[in-house]
Amino acid sequence: MGGTASGDASASASGVPDAGRPEADDTGYASDLGPIARLSLPSRVVVALTVAAVVVGAAVHLGMVFLSVAPSNTISKAHASAINGYVDPEFEQNWQLFAPNPVQVNTDVQARAEVRQANGATSTTGWVDFTAMDIAKIRHNPIPSHTEQNELRRAWGFYTDTHDEQDHPIGDRGDLSQEYLLRIIAHRFGPHLNGGSVQRVQVRLATMPVAAPKWSAERIDTQTTYRVMPWWTVSSKDFT
Repeated sequence: MGGTASGDASASASGVPDAGRPEADDTGYASDLGPIARLSLPSRVVVALTVAAVVVGAAVHLGMVFLSVAPSNTISKAHASAINGYVDPEFEQNWQLFAPNPVQVNTDVQARAEVRQANGATSTTGWVDFTAMDIAKIRHNPIPSHTEQNELRRAWGFYTDTHDEQDHPIGDRGDLSQEYLLRIIAHRFGPHLNGGSVQRVQVRLATMPVAAPKWSAERIDTQTTYRVMPWWTVSSKDFT
């Protein structure tokens, strides 16, 4: 009987035992607020500002990327410099994977060098596949270098965009793109090679069509074709 009376005394008027009731706050009233609401005012201000900054940052990022790939419009034209400066090169986007015509070829930038020995004799190296070397460094690397991903690819794109099919430069940027590509290749070979000094380099693009899947009736010629550049003379400034 005594135990029952004690249990009745410890129960609230609503019939909820003390063990199941929320703890009282400093005011004496029960508090069932969440963890954020229990923080001090300065802490809540910091949390609110952090969340707001993340939301604004995400909105700006998505907006910039969207404008970079969206059809040309008034906003993208007016702020093209700011949009391109933010997106390139880290967040570069394109539609080549999807539509209207996804890329169906693999392209490798290859080069060879002419080397002069100390006795005056010259020799030519074999073709070196620099694109394959970059891909090997990127594969299985969770944080690949932007240089390995983009430098050579973008340099070749810059060159083809500023040259005609006969490799004649189009405007002043044509000469600049050739010099840029030449310096990248020169640096990758280095000034000294096979016991001699590099005098000239030659670049070519190997294009390898991707075979159609087995279930497709499409027939694709997968033979590799080459676009060969003329020999370019290398000077000491190309290695600086």
